[in-house]
Amino acid sequence: MSLFDLSNRVAIVTGGNGGIGYAIAEGLTRAGAAVAITGRNAAKGNAAAEQLRRSGAKALFVESDVADRDSNLRMVESVTSAFGDIAILVNNAGIHVANAADTMTPEQWDADLSVNLTGAFLCCQAVYPSMARRGGGKIINIASVGAFLGQPFAPNYAASKGGVISLTKALAVEWAKDNIQVNAILPGLVLTEMTGPGKQVAPEFDRMVKSRTPAKRWGEPEDFRGVGVFLASEASAFMTGAALVVDGGYSLPLY
Repeated sequence: MSLFDLSNRVAIVTGGNGGIGYAIAEGLTRAGAAVAITGRNAAKGNAAAEQLRRSGAKALFVESDVADRDSNLRMVESVTSAFGDIAILVNNAGIHVANAADTMTPEQWDADLSVNLTGAFLCCQAVYPSMARRGGGKIINIASVGAFLGQPFAPNYAASKGGVISLTKALAVEWAKDNIQVNAILPGLVLTEMTGPGKQVAPEFDRMVKSRTPAKRWGEPEDFRGVGVFLASEASAFMTGAALVVDGGYSLPLY
């Protein structure tokens, strides 16, 4: 359908070299977009971009640190020089340094906030002139159901992702005049490099996730291809400031 056609659109996916980010990048290229994957791991990023190109996509990797303002500005310059003005930004880059609240160090707190929240804001700032120049765009922020579900050893992560949701709503209002829609995706428990080890070393945690989730399974990165394309396309033109939960029902009341 033309509503979901992303031909002649340029997208940036931060942290797009694996997991949810790569799955969304793959979905965007299948819909016709040219995609720039960004991250700090050049070997992994270049391999991911090459994998996309082998399927016929226009894709490149740009080494960048989302927590560094100048790095983001250079990243945007590289992408626009290669592909043109940016239509889509997916703020996917994220980390989690786990620790109990009473022993968490300022450095551990700042690590999550600087990447997950400040990094998302700085990327939005960096792409704004390009999106405004082209007459509009789509920003998709990856938050988490952890923003509103209490969980131990994650106060920094919860605060950062709660901030992402608030940032999404604020920018949705402020940049509506520029025809920029800003929405958030809230994943639940998804099998990625960040969460996979927990499943392997704690079978009881795996059982809890499956028993609590109405879908009776963990999420997979591929579950986010479609919602990524939807929020990047004209199909969601009248949707902004939304926090879209994609968790197989994990965050619903137990039944």
